[in-house]
Amino acid sequence: MELEDINTVAVLGAGNMGHGIAEVLAMAGYDVNMRDINDEFVQNGYEQIEWSLEKLAENDQLSDEEAEAALDRISPLVDMAEACGDVDVVVEAVPEQMEIKQDVYEELESVAPERTIFATNTSSLSISKLAEFTDRPEQFCGMHFFNPPVRMDLVEVISGAESDEETLDVIEALADDIGKSPVRVHKDSPGFIVNRILVPLMNEACWLVESDEATIAEVDSTTKFEMGLPMGSFELGDQVGNDVSYHVLEYMHEVLGEPYEPCPLLERTVENDELGKKTGKGFYDYEDGPGAEIPTDEQSDLVKQRLLASMANEAAKLIGNDVAPPESIDEATKLGAGFPDGPVTMVDEFGLENALEALEAAYEETGHERYAPADYLEERAGEGGFYESADDDGEGVDFEAIRVEYPGEMVGHIVLDRPHRMNTISDELLEELTAAVELLEDDDDVRSILITGEGEKAFSAGADVQSMAAGGADPIAAQELSKQGQQTFGTLETCDMPVVAGIDGFCLGGGMELATCADMRVASERSEFGQPELDLGLLPGWGGTQRLKHIVGEGRAKEIILTAERYEAATMADYGFVNEVVDNDALAERALELATDLAGGPPIAQKYTKRAMLAGRDDTEAGLEYEASAFGHLMATDDLMEGITAFMGDGEPNFEGK
Repeated sequence: MELEDINTVAVLGAGNMGHGIAEVLAMAGYDVNMRDINDEFVQNGYEQIEWSLEKLAENDQLSDEEAEAALDRISPLVDMAEACGDVDVVVEAVPEQMEIKQDVYEELESVAPERTIFATNTSSLSISKLAEFTDRPEQFCGMHFFNPPVRMDLVEVISGAESDEETLDVIEALADDIGKSPVRVHKDSPGFIVNRILVPLMNEACWLVESDEATIAEVDSTTKFEMGLPMGSFELGDQVGNDVSYHVLEYMHEVLGEPYEPCPLLERTVENDELGKKTGKGFYDYEDGPGAEIPTDEQSDLVKQRLLASMANEAAKLIGNDVAPPESIDEATKLGAGFPDGPVTMVDEFGLENALEALEAAYEETGHERYAPADYLEERAGEGGFYESADDDGEGVDFEAIRVEYPGEMVGHIVLDRPHRMNTISDELLEELTAAVELLEDDDDVRSILITGEGEKAFSAGADVQSMAAGGADPIAAQELSKQGQQTFGTLETCDMPVVAGIDGFCLGGGMELATCADMRVASERSEFGQPELDLGLLPGWGGTQRLKHIVGEGRAKEIILTAERYEAATMADYGFVNEVVDNDALAERALELATDLAGGPPIAQKYTKRAMLAGRDDTEAGLEYEASAFGHLMATDDLMEGITAFMGDGEPNFEGK
């Protein structure tokens, strides 16, 4: 079966995950049969989809017509034969109990066509075990969505012991076609990737508190404000549901043994029905108390060491057992758990030797098997990290927060590569952006720079407040951060080559300050602009108060900054900030086309033009003086003769920068 052969998909289960998956499939144009065991369940799921589509339309994420068409593609059904008798793919999303799933698959097998692929949305159960309940293990695999499916990009595509490569390829293509980011899990291993990292991490957090080595406040303060994760460990547990973490851990314990023994603290929480937000109380009180109020200044070195060591050990088991490579672990965890950096990158930066030392010390002290270092961790600690070292030939530069690409025709393309964080700007991204500009400036084959954001949601939604909050409220550190951003963006602004910003989606705060430093800006129709800093009690700190006024005028700059409003692309074009607005689907092509055109221009003249304009920005006399000097210099260049000859002969010049 190929992707183009898929027309109708059945979703079994109309609960939170089931109706979310059905909605995503329908929005992508597939006919969907959503089935549950009784009419009440399936109608409730259908109504939830209807509500969600209306909200998406209200927020201009869908048109009213698109929302109505998506709803029309969904058929709420109870009869299994009617739901699955003529479908191409079945996505099972029934409760996480092996017995329930066995009954479902045995009934499904009796009615589904031979061609049909079965995919399970299980978050932890064995794909191979579930496949045994069918007659088609080669056409069976995992397709694990994350909650809520409409918003979360990640889909783990998991191989069972007998899954055909063709089956995995088709499901991966389907995930990609519905706008998700599929990550392949090559072996059936409990927890797959994301839960295999997160659940033992949560368990270790509980053990630290259970053994009186740390408090909940210290663990969450460290997790959120020292390690820079989106939530504290206990805060996340309450959000997900402590029963969910506990049941996944129980299954890991059953399959993988003592290292995954649930901590008594977590077990007691579940026994007391303190499951988190959904019950009003978990590790924090959400009914009578303030909820998760996490202190910013109670970090613990011990907590950081233990949690990073836990992640290092789990990553080693995944990589060493060929479940997933480092890149997939990082991508999945960033997309599925909102990590600013992947866990493999984090532990490599921490140092595998340090992680190994922390595990060995804890193992000697407690004797608990969860601290027994994985063989692959010991192996890679001697090599310096899980990732292979970059080549020393100067050609390979390691970037994590950005990508540098060469699409041809003398264009160097910088991609802000943090889609899981709306391409927000972190300390790391600032450092890498400076390095990337310098790299491209030193490349004689590059004559223009194009800068874009990964994905369709955001060019950049601004500063990564989460990671920057980890530094605490230190005025001196904040001032240094402001200077760092000013200097980094200044490197782009003063670059001798033309710089084009291709803007798609949100261009807010620091993202707009970055775009301000480009020479030209092309935006998609759906893009939104704004400097919202004053709503936070701040001001634009990366050059916005100074640079924006030179593009749109002081009056407009004050309007944009002081009101902190959002502006459509067409309005920003009227203001003179955006040079061109194009259809959403045409943005990438047009931005590259413009960068390519500029790359074909006379590089010496472009360099002196930019320098003259900058020199005269606040001092017209200085700018005129520079202009006259540059004009004289250009008269002696080969490029001038090339340009005149081409002009006289009605041809295209071939400027060589001489």
